[in-house]
Amino acid sequence: MHHTIFDTPLVNTLLCGASIAFLKLAGWRVEGRLPAEAHKSVLIAAPHTSNWDLPYTLMAAFALRLHPYWMGKASIFRGPFGPVMRWLGGIPVRREQSNNLVAASVAALVAADGPVQLIVPPEGTRGRTREWKTGFYFIAQGAKLPIVMAYMDYTHKRVGLGPLFHPSGDVAADLAAIKAFYAPLRGKNAAQFDAG
Repeated sequence: MHHTIFDTPLVNTLLCGASIAFLKLAGWRVEGRLPAEAHKSVLIAAPHTSNWDLPYTLMAAFALRLHPYWMGKASIFRGPFGPVMRWLGGIPVRREQSNNLVAASVAALVAADGPVQLIVPPEGTRGRTREWKTGFYFIAQGAKLPIVMAYMDYTHKRVGLGPLFHPSGDVAADLAAIKAFYAPLRGKNAAQFDAG
């Protein structure tokens, strides 16, 4: 995994304080904590319905003292923003070439020496979709890591870490259980999120 802002002690500490202050002033509540057993884990990022999700997610990651990497569409890594996005923990994803993404993610998580949380939006897009992509599930299963059900609820201004979920291998049943957790949560553009 590449070096990120979250590995920079002084900057990380300053941004942790600034993130907590900003979220509090904006009326957001940060909830939960990362259990020790999830120092390596896959975080679901849902609902994902707006460009605003990324800055709020990064602030929550600072506030929760995470070591996150996140997947984003390749277009946001173009030009001068590419190095900045990578420094913020971004990993560019080309949807048309994502066939080896699961295997590469599994290998990177297994090889990582220290704590690392890979954030994956299950919808794979900010637009409305009825089908969740299962990459997050197979990455966690392949790396033998727990899934952390991270969330952002714009209605109640709550962002945080929910319970751990351990894949059983029954994909349909596990997805149904995971979606049930997310069903009451609302994204910024609530009509675009479907956890049914």
